[in-house]
Amino acid sequence: MPIVVAAVALPAFLASVVEFVEALTIVLAVGVTRQWRSTLIGVIAATVALTIVVGVFGAGIILLVPIEVLRLVVGSLLLIFGLQWLCRAILRSAGASSKRDEGSAYVRRVAELEADPSVPARGMDWVSFTVAFKGVFLEGMEVAFIVVTFGASAGDLGPAALGAGLAGVLVVGTGAALRRPLS
Repeated sequence: MPIVVAAVALPAFLASVVEFVEALTIVLAVGVTRQWRSTLIGVIAATVALTIVVGVFGAGIILLVPIEVLRLVVGSLLLIFGLQWLCRAILRSAGASSKRDEGSAYVRRVAELEADPSVPARGMDWVSFTVAFKGVFLEGMEVAFIVVTFGASAGDLGPAALGAGLAGVLVVGTGAALRRPLS
C-alpha cells in the first residue's frame, strides 16, 4: 500500500511544485515592487476563494457525477495535461522553446508592475491585490486539477492531496526563507 501512495503522491508533488513556484514568483514580484499588505490580502482572499470553489464543486462532483463520467473526464484531463507537458518538454529539449526561468519571469513581472500607476500612500493598492489574487487563484486551480487528475485516476484523492500539500509547504517555506524567486 505505501508504494501505491508514493506512486500517486510523487507525481502530484512534482507537478504541484511547478505551480507553487509560479505563484510564489508572482507574489514576490508584486510584494517587492508594489505593497506587501495589499499583496498578502490578495493571497489570503485567493486562498479562501479556492477553498470555497474546491469545497463546493468538489462535493458536488462527488455527490452528483457518476463514477464512469468522472473517470472519462479525469482521464481526458490527464491525457490533455500530459500531452501539453510532453509537447513543452520536447520543444525545450530540442531548443525550439526556452526553458522556464523564474528569475527572468520575476524581472519581467517587476518591470511591468513598476510601469503601473504609483502605489497609494494609504488604503488598498488594488493593482497589488488583483495581481496577487489572480496569480494565486489560477495557479491554485491548476494544483486542484493536478490533485483531481492524479488522485481520481488512482481512485484515491488523499495521496495526491498530500503530495500537493507537501509541495506547497516546501515552496512557500523556501521562498519565505530565501525571499527571492526559486529558479
